[in-house]
Amino acid sequence: MDIGLVGSGYADHLTDADLGLLASLAQGPVSDARAASWLRSHPEELPALVGDPRVFEAVFGWAGTPAGPAARASLASPFLIFAVAVHRAASDLAGTTHLPERSLRQRVPLFDAPELRDFLGSEARRLFLAELLASFTRNAAAVQHRAAGRQQPGQRQAGASKTGRGRRVSELDLVRMAGLADAVPEAERAGVYRRLGDVALFLTGVFPDYAVAHALGPVSAARLLRAAQVPAREQDQLAAAPAIDLFEYLGAQWYRAAWGLAPARTARLAVVAEVAERFRQARRVLNHIADRCLFPQGNPWFAPPAP
Repeated sequence: MDIGLVGSGYADHLTDADLGLLASLAQGPVSDARAASWLRSHPEELPALVGDPRVFEAVFGWAGTPAGPAARASLASPFLIFAVAVHRAASDLAGTTHLPERSLRQRVPLFDAPELRDFLGSEARRLFLAELLASFTRNAAAVQHRAAGRQQPGQRQAGASKTGRGRRVSELDLVRMAGLADAVPEAERAGVYRRLGDVALFLTGVFPDYAVAHALGPVSAARLLRAAQVPAREQDQLAAAPAIDLFEYLGAQWYRAAWGLAPARTARLAVVAEVAERFRQARRVLNHIADRCLFPQGNPWFAPPAP
């Protein structure tokens, strides 16, 4: 995907306040007053601006940050926060050989940093991760499907009616989400599979401890493997695999299904097919982002829930 198309993807999500912050910190060629309109007309500039170290310091470096930029950063959208974190991960990986892997709540070093650097070397894959993370901040993580097909799968509706022929399904309930793949019209199945892959990557990337602690039971695992069209001879072996390995396998399968069933194969969707083949690398990058930016001690953006 060329840089112009990637930049347009950023422009689709960034608010005017985001663009003003980027221009003010990165000393762009225009004043704050004209930043939003200028940057929207030059989206190819956006990926480099999002990756500027001064933007990271404004958004995540709370101590010692000048008051003006810090106040502006408090208005940053969730997408910008996540995009900055993804770009920072690429910088972090440039100077390391290994990252910890969580194993039963312990940390074991894995020397796979070169593979993770290569994954983040693609601007399109960086955008993919930022969009993925931001998609889980939206209101009412649920799906409503109507048999008439008027409601698109994967579209979350806050306060949607439970009457009539509709039903609500939590996006994090993978078994029921997988059931939608058979319930929706064929033309809509690609969207369901795409979101299933997103959930598997989000859980294993941002909340791996939760994914392990709440591993799928044998009945749920078997249903998901059948929904992913895994051959029967392989299902028993996969159902007994560690939770993270099973989620990785299923997530990759769901992304492949989304690509294979898509009515139109666009450049943006082609990134989904890439991530399907590099699911573990995507998951490991998200592990680092979660540890480095989302959940460190003192982070005001993602404070732990109150007891």
